[in-house]
Amino acid sequence: MWEPVLDRDARGAAARAAAARLVSAGIHAVALTWVDNAGVTRVKSVPTERLDHAAAWGVGMSPVHDVFCVDDAITAGDLIGGPVGDLRLHPDLDALTVLGAMPGWAWAPVDRWTQDGEPYPVDQRLFAKRMVERAHAAGLHLRMAFEIEWLLARPDGTPAGDGPAYGMARLAELADFGRDLLAALAAQGVAVEQFHPEYGPGQLEVSVAHADPVTAADRVVLVRETIRALAFRHGLRASFAPVAVAEQVGNGMHLHFSVWAGGVNLFAGGDGPYGMTRRGESVLAGVLQRLPALAGLGAPSPASALRQAPQRWAGAYQCWGHENREAALRFVTGASGGRDTAANAEIKCVDASANPYLVAGAVCALATDAAGAGMRLPDEVRVDPFTLAEARRPPRLPDSPALAAERLRADAGLVAMLGEPLLDAFGAVHRAEADTLGRLSPSDLVAAVRWRY
Repeated sequence: MWEPVLDRDARGAAARAAAARLVSAGIHAVALTWVDNAGVTRVKSVPTERLDHAAAWGVGMSPVHDVFCVDDAITAGDLIGGPVGDLRLHPDLDALTVLGAMPGWAWAPVDRWTQDGEPYPVDQRLFAKRMVERAHAAGLHLRMAFEIEWLLARPDGTPAGDGPAYGMARLAELADFGRDLLAALAAQGVAVEQFHPEYGPGQLEVSVAHADPVTAADRVVLVRETIRALAFRHGLRASFAPVAVAEQVGNGMHLHFSVWAGGVNLFAGGDGPYGMTRRGESVLAGVLQRLPALAGLGAPSPASALRQAPQRWAGAYQCWGHENREAALRFVTGASGGRDTAANAEIKCVDASANPYLVAGAVCALATDAAGAGMRLPDEVRVDPFTLAEARRPPRLPDSPALAAERLRADAGLVAMLGEPLLDAFGAVHRAEADTLGRLSPSDLVAAVRWRY
């Protein structure tokens, strides 16, 4: 399934060659990251000269990190928690990247394995890899890209840009930052499709090109940490929190995806709605049906509940629509002439408190289940669903951590794919956050998590 971790000679040799290239480029250390169940990117680092040892033998890490909350409080589940045990972090050398905003540093995501060389069942990145392979076994290939939104702020927390939403004035205010960000991402091999001011004060967005699901999740980490590091270098701060300013629109991490079979995009060239193939329509119908469970992974935190409000383009209602930005599942055909490659769907109930590997893996699982099921989409919603009479509105997606957890647990298929150890740790984290952060007032909650994401 994966390169055997215990093939230490081969891994060490590959890492030595990579380390030699890094040293010649003036790179002194490598940051090794994983994303925990609270959505926080955690890290250990090694000197470049130790990369071969890290690749061959791994870097030690306690499994207790799987029950860290966003505020660094430590909880425990029934299966995961406590001070006993150790894991090994193995860097993915194929993803090794010189960091454009942290001179002298490189980065690699890790897979976590047991000390006996077995895949760790709570590792979110390995879950995503398993779901990708499951899709491949069914003849499906998914392409994904996450949109990244954030608040760029001055050190006192006030928005760094005063210009209007989507306004050129705001872009002019932040032109130096934007130029440096685009240069850093280009140097890292991240293809940017759009960069622009967003709706909220000081809010920006960057959209990157699609990739395979694991790489798309890796890019979330790489792009966010590039933005964060560059903000510090400009004397600013970046917040990706679901809501970074109380009573304002939140930061989404919307996921765009398409599903391919035999080199053909299943969302185009067919006789279904807006050119979907019948298999493509079945995929979207299956994702729509199970969207409440997916929201349990994509919007799991108390801060998520603040963002998941109607009329904020957060996808508060379980419905789909062609280019409807208030629908939780938005179908995007793209411009005429390019739809065979451009057609995709956007899932809006995702924010930065989510682990991107869990979301990417779960969408792979749902798409694989639905592709051959012959499902049909219900009628689309062509208006803002909130403007409909209450009796005609689609169901609301989970608007509290407790309800999000309940809907996730109710999806037997997704539970089976995640496995009990991973679900146990994930649930423990979000129950603990709901019991503490969830009791705060909205303004206090926003202040508590603003700089944690």
